[in-house]
Amino acid sequence: MGEGSSIRFEEMHADPFDVLGLAPTFDIEPGLIRSTYLEEMARIHPDLARGDDEAARRAARLNQAREVLDNPETRAGALLRRLGGAEKDADKSLPPGFLMDMMQTREAIEESVPEERPRWHAWAAKEREGYIARLSRHFKAAMPDPSPEHLGEIRRELNAWRYIERLIEQVDPGREDASGRAQD
Repeated sequence: MGEGSSIRFEEMHADPFDVLGLAPTFDIEPGLIRSTYLEEMARIHPDLARGDDEAARRAARLNQAREVLDNPETRAGALLRRLGGAEKDADKSLPPGFLMDMMQTREAIEESVPEERPRWHAWAAKEREGYIARLSRHFKAAMPDPSPEHLGEIRRELNAWRYIERLIEQVDPGREDASGRAQD
C-alpha cells in the first residue's frame, strides 16, 4: 500500500475468518467463501453506502479476506497465525530430508528438456495436493487446542509447501496457484 493510502495496516491484516464471519477451519468449501463474500459485499459496497466514509475500507478488508481464504496455502497460514503458530519468517524449519530432495528435484528439472515440463508440472501439482491433504489432517488433529508440537508440524509443512509453489512457478511461469487463479 502506498503512503497516500487511507487504509491502515491493521485493517488490511485483520483475521480473514473474522472479516467474512466464517468458522476458523482449513477445510472450507470455496462456494461458502464466495457466497459469504458476495453477501457481505452486497451489504456494505461503497457504491450503495453513499456518505459512509468507512465503506471503502470495509470493502478492501472483504476483498483481502476472500483472497487469503480462497488460496489453501494462505488460508493455512492465516489459520496457523490465528492459532498462535510461528510466522514463516520466525520459523524456517522443514521436514527431515526435504531440502536435499528439493535440491535433487530442481537439478533434475534444470537438466530436463522442455518437453518434460508437463511431467514436472504434474508432479508438482500432485505434491501440492499432498500438502493440502496433510495440512487438513494436521489442523483437524490440532483442534480445538493445538499443542506447540502440532503448530510446529503445521509450520514445517507450510514451509515445505512454499518450496513446491516456487518450483511450480519456475516450471510453468503462467501457472495457477493453489486457489486455481492464474499467476503473472
